[in-house]
Amino acid sequence: MNITRSGITMLAAVLALSLAACKKEEGPAERAGKAMDNAVEKAGDKIDEAREKVKEAVDDAKK
Repeated sequence: MNITRSGITMLAAVLALSLAACKKEEGPAERAGKAMDNAVEKAGDKIDEAREKVKEAVDDAKK
């Protein structure tokens, strides 16, 4: 197969245009994933708060 310089240039242009056409907007899956990440993080924070309260209550009970 004989690939010419113009063929390579055309292929590069097509690839560049196809990449440029990709939008960087979030889709529904990305938004759902971020919402899940946020919910898990908040739940972890609440668990940490509860653990601290239990630890304080145990420390107070030991006195």
